[in-house]
Amino acid sequence: MTMQILRWTAAAMVVTVAACGVGVEAGDGPDQAALQRGADAIRDLGVTGVHARLVTEGGEHIVVTSGVTDTTSNEEVDPDGYFRIGSDTKPFVATVVLQLVGEGALSLDDAVERHLPGVVTGNGNDGNAITVRHLLQHTSGIHDDDPGHDTPQPYLERRFHPFPPEELVARAMRHPPDFAPGTAWAYSNTGYLLLGMIVERLTGHPWYEEADARILQPLELEQTVWPGADPRLPEPHARGYQRFAPEGPLWDVTELVEANAAHGMVSTTADLNRFYRSLLDGTLLGSAQLAQAQQTVPVNEEVEQVWPGGRYGLGLRARPLSCGGVYWGHSGGVTGYITEGGVTPDGARSVIVSMSSALAGSAESAIHQQQAADRLVDDALCGGRQRE
Repeated sequence: MTMQILRWTAAAMVVTVAACGVGVEAGDGPDQAALQRGADAIRDLGVTGVHARLVTEGGEHIVVTSGVTDTTSNEEVDPDGYFRIGSDTKPFVATVVLQLVGEGALSLDDAVERHLPGVVTGNGNDGNAITVRHLLQHTSGIHDDDPGHDTPQPYLERRFHPFPPEELVARAMRHPPDFAPGTAWAYSNTGYLLLGMIVERLTGHPWYEEADARILQPLELEQTVWPGADPRLPEPHARGYQRFAPEGPLWDVTELVEANAAHGMVSTTADLNRFYRSLLDGTLLGSAQLAQAQQTVPVNEEVEQVWPGGRYGLGLRARPLSCGGVYWGHSGGVTGYITEGGVTPDGARSVIVSMSSALAGSAESAIHQQQAADRLVDDALCGGRQRE
């Protein structure tokens, strides 16, 4: 288990915190009770704050919270709070790219070299052999050299340093490819940095401005933002915490500059639900582009530990449901915040859970947090249907 996987999943606060407040925007019932049990189970692992939002087939919002906003005030978690969504940014970027494909501005089979000449080169890296599809699907073979925050020291040193995407791509080019393009699968943040650069080259606008014009404004996602170089989160928000070692102290890591195309956006559970529902019901993409996005390949053995049964399309992940079928979505992990959730294939039932602690002190604690979040998502999307 690598530290990359630990960054996606999470580090626990080794205290017990009481359940705090339940916000329900629909009548009490089995969905609300199951969602609350799921949130409490995550809290019981040591996650400081949890909030989850289920949107049912009828459009009802059921919201629960558990835990506290921070470790000093013991305030209840705000069900409308902001959080860093980590790699849930990737589906936004992929949607922009697929819209450009639908408009004829580029092709999924275009070589990266065509749009970013001379960028992917050196040490066996060849932009002529890597396509846009490879970048979207994590099959490019480009090695990731993300600085990350695996211990407190790099967090303290780098938390206010905005790494330009060109700098991170150049770091990746110092390494030979992990495999020949299209022959295997390995999660690559660098691939999405390159996609953001391609969007800017094609449109003349940064990827986040295109995402705003094409997704945020049409869907009225007013609580989804690109934070830029501001390390603060909008109010209200729960503070983010991370344990970097099994017996180490809990670190407040709320302040962070992390605003690139791989994992840089900030949102809420309401906005993320609306985004995923609109993506799967065809609002954002034409049928041909959505079908392409849902053509999947299996993830590698390492990521299979985190996403059992997971398959990856173009910026979308598919996971099996215990009641049959699959759900679509992604997963988001960034220092101090973990996001999980997804939507049924018809876009009718969706759930997002935000956790304001990353239990990254050990592989075991990270996997336990992921499993608890997976159970909440599965229960919410199955909605009481018989498990297979």
